[in-house]
Amino acid sequence: MKQADCIIIGGGIAGIQAAIQLGRYKHDIIVIDSAQGRSSIAKAYHNILGWPDGVSGKQLRTLGRQHAEKFGVEFTDDTVTSLEKKQDLFFIQTKNDREYQAKMIFLGTGITDNIPPIKNIYSTLGTSTYICPDCDGYEIMDKQTVVLGGGNTGAGMALTLLYWSKDIIYVNHLKSKIDDEYRDKLTANHIPVIEEEVCEVHVDANQELTGIELVSGKIIRAEKAFTAFKGNKLNNDLALQLGVQINENNHVVVHPRTKETNIKGVWAGGDLVAHSEQVTISMGDGTQSAIWIHKRLLGHPLPYD
Repeated sequence: MKQADCIIIGGGIAGIQAAIQLGRYKHDIIVIDSAQGRSSIAKAYHNILGWPDGVSGKQLRTLGRQHAEKFGVEFTDDTVTSLEKKQDLFFIQTKNDREYQAKMIFLGTGITDNIPPIKNIYSTLGTSTYICPDCDGYEIMDKQTVVLGGGNTGAGMALTLLYWSKDIIYVNHLKSKIDDEYRDKLTANHIPVIEEEVCEVHVDANQELTGIELVSGKIIRAEKAFTAFKGNKLNNDLALQLGVQINENNHVVVHPRTKETNIKGVWAGGDLVAHSEQVTISMGDGTQSAIWIHKRLLGHPLPYD
């Protein structure tokens, strides 16, 4: 059984940032990463300090991993299936039948987006198809944009995007019910609604979106797209195994200053915690958690000890 001062579950942005900070404290750190996170599929982030032309999630993760490894952090590609606390230690089992023991745990298991398996859609994520208007609304400024969604969720996204572009079409891919309140607002803002499934995203040689094709064969030309589907899954299963408190939206509840959960020795950050789901917030969560994990490992009192 391998032992560590802290095991980080999830090698996304929050987890890697925590690993870098804890590695610089010279603690024994292991990161267990399933490589399934949102940042592993995002082709570009455009709102991060220092990357004016954008940076892909893959590049951030690769550079971050190299950075952490400089300080002796160990990475393993695996999936944690069981997390248990016995007295003051944590015991982990993985899909590949590995066992670990740690004094502290950081949970950075994030969120899994509900994106239908539409042909070519994944190749455009972050470059011409987006998920988060706070991250990427700017990218559709005054451009023809199609919203692929379902029911009120997609309608709400279409209305939100009016801040950046007035040329919006909403395709209710799921053909879910749209309440009259939303329909009235869509009509008032001249947003067409198409009740039909999308079978393919059309792309150019650079894998940039040029339009979408409906199951009827109709093609809708567009420069940009947003997805808006209910059912994104917060990966809080391991937190729940330990009895970690979650809120009404299933996000893990943490102390605002330290990022520790209600279970002593368990910390969390990133999309698992923050509803705003921003890379830069994930970085901050990782660093903030690491600072207080370090203090706990040294036996120093925390604000609530």
